[in-house]
Amino acid sequence: QVHLVESGGGWVQAGGSLRLSCVASGRTFSSDAMGWFRQAPGKEREFVARIPGSGGITSYKDSVKGRFTISRDNAKNTVYLQMNSLKPEDTAVYYCAADLGSRGTFEYWGQGTQVTVSS
Repeated sequence: QVHLVESGGGWVQAGGSLRLSCVASGRTFSSDAMGWFRQAPGKEREFVARIPGSGGITSYKDSVKGRFTISRDNAKNTVYLQMNSLKPEDTAVYYCAADLGSRGTFEYWGQGTQVTVSS
């Protein structure tokens, strides 16, 4: 059973930083792409960042490029999202997701962690 658990969310003032973590269990994730998504109140869930199983070329939503960094530690089955220069529009519930076998579909999701950025 694949299980993803996010942590690290919280409240921060604009310009501040937070680091989200996602611990995966139930299988070895080194061949799986992992991603971060977010959903703000009244909006659809949107892509934020993706990292391949090998930890190679990453991809980001345009509005977070240069501010957010996705990384992973396969030995710990953990994916991170370092968020710097946070803006109020980054306020959302952030979700970790797994694309098993890197097939292009995020099938497994965590429960989410709230990030609130005040102006």
